[in-house]
Amino acid sequence: MAEGWLDFEQPLADLVTRLEELTAIGAKDEVKRLQEQIEKQKANLYSDLTPWQRVLLARHPRRPYPLDYIERIMTDFTELHGDRAFADDPAVVAGIGRIDGIGFAVVGHQKGRDTREKLRRNFGMPHPEGYRKALRVMEIAARFGLPVLSLVDTPGAYPGVGAEERGQGEAIARNLREMAMLEVPTVVVVTGEGGSGGALAVAVGNRVLMQENSVYSVITPEGCASILWHDGSRGEEAAKAMRMTARELKDFGIIDDVVAEPLGGAHHDWDEAARLLKEAVMTNYQALAGQTGSELVAERVARFDAIGAYASEPA
Repeated sequence: MAEGWLDFEQPLADLVTRLEELTAIGAKDEVKRLQEQIEKQKANLYSDLTPWQRVLLARHPRRPYPLDYIERIMTDFTELHGDRAFADDPAVVAGIGRIDGIGFAVVGHQKGRDTREKLRRNFGMPHPEGYRKALRVMEIAARFGLPVLSLVDTPGAYPGVGAEERGQGEAIARNLREMAMLEVPTVVVVTGEGGSGGALAVAVGNRVLMQENSVYSVITPEGCASILWHDGSRGEEAAKAMRMTARELKDFGIIDDVVAEPLGGAHHDWDEAARLLKEAVMTNYQALAGQTGSELVAERVARFDAIGAYASEPA
């Protein structure tokens, strides 16, 4: 398998490899013909992806992470560290910057690229201090009237013993409560994996968006399959049953909108993916900018109250 290509992309990978070979020998006519073939293959391949294929794209090792987006859409970014209680958690990035001259506080999950960085950032799975750092920065934003942008990409909160001893559940619960009460516009974008409470702890927004090839669910497909069928290898089947893709969640009213990606996924063109994300963020921010703090809180609480509403049968 060519480096960076997923299994289902093998036909396209073969064409791209052939294109590189023809380009190297200067076969211009064949190059042009093959380029047209590649564009057709892309359109066919990515036009009707399965939920599991979108899971794979959401986890793609070359997919942009929050720091990659921050570099492209923000200026004057200053990262803030530490929760002022225990430590700094590299799995969460947080800071202050500007988008089109407007001050924003930004928080997000950072997974890491190579083995060393993945270990340092704990594969994007925060400890309690990560959530407390995120909350500290969001409270700074509220104090100074800055909107909040949250970029979500985590398989879930870290479930280790140390995290539990330091109050993982309490940290997540506190973030849910306090984020709901922020009197500033809050825009959330799921950029990769949105996993359970680990994602929701920084995702209580006035507007919740998902990139086209991201996923958002209470558990990973493999975890779901392990619980339901005692067989984690049935993750593909679980992904279909869980209705975890952006389009499905938009239809259910869980999210507000789907952010388009470059053809084939955000990892194919980071700059274009960042442009599309920035456009969506600013459009949704502008729709919120004129509301008062109390209006923002009321709207945010109402949108989450409406999720999962049901009517009980009479006794």
